[in-house]
This record gives sequence, structure tokens and C-alpha cells, in this order.
Amino acid sequence: MLEETGLPYQAVILDYGTTMKAPDYVAINPMGKVPALRHGDTVVTENAAICAYLADLAPLPGSPARADYYRWLFFLAGPVEALLTTKESGLLAPARSAGYGHEADLLQTLEQAVAGREHLAGDRFSAADLYMAAVVGFYTRTGMLEPRPAFTAFVQRHAARPAALRANAADDALIAAHPNPDMPRTVATANT
Repeated sequence: MLEETGLPYQAVILDYGTTMKAPDYVAINPMGKVPALRHGDTVVTENAAICAYLADLAPLPGSPARADYYRWLFFLAGPVEALLTTKESGLLAPARSAGYGHEADLLQTLEQAVAGREHLAGDRFSAADLYMAAVVGFYTRTGMLEPRPAFTAFVQRHAARPAALRANAADDALIAAHPNPDMPRTVATANT
């Protein structure tokens, strides 16, 4: 999302269990989790919140599709992430008592949202598209989400965006320069 906005930033790699729990980072995010964004004196955590915050810093012209933007951004951050992280842990609740409902309904809703569509909110790219491609791509790669042609096409389209290519190249360079490039890690903070 930072590449999409065109705003200057500095990404920092944190190692799981070490620098993610170090006092300097815990001062930014007391949970010791990633991601986090520090913008001046403002700190924003959680992927969807960071996407929404950055989208507001570099907004596109007003659009009647704003409701769709919020719908999909927070559907992904709420029920979709809850289902997939719960599924990953092996602790799925019965659908009637789970806040995310039935997995089949959720997946059908996701598939219908992306099938044959370039964008989720109107006719232009938004943070909701970026977040959908990131969530669907990640959980498909990890096996928590079954691959579907509509998912694959949507993720590939958005992975080919110039900003996505720049972001991936920047991540690859950071990882290659890390003292232990094979260690599990993540790009965690961005200072704009």
C-alpha cells in the first residue's frame, strides 16, 4: 500500500521472537506483533487499519463506491481473517456460533466478489483490492484457502501492478541484506 500511495517510507525487518519483542518495537506496538506503521507521532497497527489510514493520506477523488471499499476492507479484516486464522489453529467453532458463519458461505461470497471484476469498489484500484489480493494470496499459498480460478486471477492481476512489483523488490532486497536471510521474519514497520 505504501508503494501505491507514492509516499516516501522506510521498511524495517523484524525477526520473530527477538526484535519483534524488543523494547524499541514493543514501544511502537505493545502486542509485539507486525505490522505497524509509524507516521510522525501516529502509530497504526493491523493490516486493514494501515491500509485505510494510508488510503486517507493519499486519497483518490471521491467516489460513490466508498461503501463497497469499506465493506470489503473490513469483511476481510473481520470474518475472513477470523475464519482463516481459527482454521489454521484447528479450533473451528460450529458455524452457528462462530462470528464468521459458514466457511462455504464466506468462500462463495469472496469468490463472487472477485470473479470477473477488476476492482472491488467501483472502477478504480483501492486499498480493498490490495488487501483482498494480499489475504487471498497468503491464505491460498499456506493451504488455508482452497485455490479457485477467480482467486488466482484476482491475485495475479494485482501482483502485477507496478507498485506491487516495487514493493516486492524492496522486500527482497531487505531480506537479502538481512544477516540471516533464511530466518522467518517479516517487514514490520514503515516510517513515512
